[in-house]
Amino acid sequence: MNAIRVRGLRKSYDGKPAVAGIDLEVAEGEVFALLGPNGAGKSTTVEILEGLRRRDGGEVSVLGQDPAKAPRSWYEDIGVVQQAATDLADTTVAEAVRHFARYYRRARAVDEVIDLVGLTEKAGDRAGKLSGGQRRRLDVALGIVGRPKLLFLDEPTTGFDPEARRRFWSLIRLLAREGTTIVLTTHYLDEVEALANRLAVVARGRVVAEGTPLTVGGRHTADALVSWIDNRGPQSYRTPRPDEFVRSLPAAPGLTVTRPTLEDVYLELIA
Repeated sequence: MNAIRVRGLRKSYDGKPAVAGIDLEVAEGEVFALLGPNGAGKSTTVEILEGLRRRDGGEVSVLGQDPAKAPRSWYEDIGVVQQAATDLADTTVAEAVRHFARYYRRARAVDEVIDLVGLTEKAGDRAGKLSGGQRRRLDVALGIVGRPKLLFLDEPTTGFDPEARRRFWSLIRLLAREGTTIVLTTHYLDEVEALANRLAVVARGRVVAEGTPLTVGGRHTADALVSWIDNRGPQSYRTPRPDEFVRSLPAAPGLTVTRPTLEDVYLELIA
């Protein structure tokens, strides 16, 4: 069953299309990444799915409801971590999480949420005194405290150090195991490869490719680059059948076989 279903989504600003007929399906329990350059239409699409922006046309179903007409109870099943931080500078971490928890009938325990995002030692600190990465972790805490069925994450690890990013990845895997559907927008393609079941690439207001991190844009069938060194110096050859080609080579030092990375495919798709 789909948590999200979109058909022919359109939205324009001052007569200029920002979203020009997007189709999407996200299955329940899936971690789905939405990729694209700035201005591609990602943020507008996500805001429409979150019920924060009206669309001009198309059909949208999120958790069985049209976000433009959804009842108030629908929002209790939606978690949102926006790119812009929530203004909570004068509250402590624990106060902020406790305040947001009151809005939900099945909220997680405050201490549990703070621990999940790695802020236990900062629970008594005011949000305005946190570092950028710690402030971002508080945003994530506020997004998950209500045990959402569907969680939207917009550039969630901006400002995270490597340790915090890995801890966040573990949190996303935990939420996915619990059955949470997650829609992730990020510019970190290693994050997409680590977390996403599927992804879509948006460019110029349209979906230009969709698949898994291994198959999107024909990545899994793209020619491999075989490189080696012989008595003529460094050599290379592109082939769809690298195994066969490597077996045909005499013993060669420096032999490597590489296929296009997700970044290679992504940059080609948005060009």
